Amino acid sequence: QVQLVESGGGLVQAGGSLRLSCAASGRTFSSYDMGWFRQAPGKEREFVGGTTWNGISTYYADSVKGRFTISRDNAKNTVYLQMNSLKPEDTAVYYCAVARLPYRRGPDEYDYWGQGTQVTVSS
Repeated sequence: QVQLVESGGGLVQAGGSLRLSCAASGRTFSSYDMGWFRQAPGKEREFVGGTTWNGISTYYADSVKGRFTISRDNAKNTVYLQMNSLKPEDTAVYYCAVARLPYRRGPDEYDYWGQGTQVTVSS
């Protein structure tokens, strides 16, 4: 069992930056591949990016590539999402989750979701 808690969301102007954190419980966090997703009102949950268990490899949705960066600190049981050059279309609730297998992008391929943190980007 893994519990995830996201934080760091808020209101930011277009072009600004935010860093989200996802703190995990459990001694086996360092063995998990992790992903970030987002869900805007009236839309399906969509993949943002992911990282392998050791943080060496990261992969992103085309919509955020070059603007968002995922990192992790296994000593702190935490994975991060650095978001730069934010756009109004990035407005959503952001979630972290544990991947069942590496390099997966579908929400149904992830377990142990956090409660989410709201990101609002004003124009």
